[in-house]
Amino acid sequence: MSSLPLLELKQVNVDYAGIPALWDVNLCVKEGECVSLVGVNGAGKTTLLKTIAGIIHPRQGRISFKGKKIEDLSPHQIASLGIIYVPEGRRIFTKLTVRENLDVGCYLKRKRKQELLKKVYELFPILKQRETQPAGTLSGGEQQMLAIARGLMADPKLLLLDEISLGLAPLIVEQLYQQIKKINEDGVSVLVVDENPYRCLKIAHRAYVIQSGRIVFEGSPDEIIGNKTFEEVYLGTKG
Repeated sequence: MSSLPLLELKQVNVDYAGIPALWDVNLCVKEGECVSLVGVNGAGKTTLLKTIAGIIHPRQGRISFKGKKIEDLSPHQIASLGIIYVPEGRRIFTKLTVRENLDVGCYLKRKRKQELLKKVYELFPILKQRETQPAGTLSGGEQQMLAIARGLMADPKLLLLDEISLGLAPLIVEQLYQQIKKINEDGVSVLVVDENPYRCLKIAHRAYVIQSGRIVFEGSPDEIIGNKTFEEVYLGTKG
């Protein structure tokens, strides 16, 4: 793992629909690193990922990727650099087949389609079995696998994963996180967001806690779980 930042945010402020949503956010992801961003619902996690992906542009601050300023780029330009966003809610094309969904994900890397397809089928064998099946007929867990696999078809350098465990059974979530760990071990940097922090912290090298649009703590997973700030921000809200 490199010590150099792949992605770096400095003093990022964001207004969302005219309302301040992120304040003075500083965050980095190093090459080969898996970083978790945890916080309760409404803390600003999705807004932060959308800002990195270019869907939202910051009012102030700098976002750089491999040293290049990207905060003013379009989502397509950012994706072409190797930052791929897998949004909350899967957003697959339900009327297309599994294979057609994966082909859509490969629009930036058409010349490598067969190579990338082989990799995602090795990672998610069930998708190979369901290749000709309409995506809308898959189970919730299979649809989430397809959403991640579609992102991988763009051959990302950095994968942004938003609330991948939402609405899924614990066993499916465990399987998904095992695959995310493999993706990271294969050299893809990962920034993963989850309202429930414990599962994503198990695979993370470092983590950030966000509360009301501000990063309130940063550290290793052990430091996060054992920190009073985390208990107050997260556990305190759970009663």
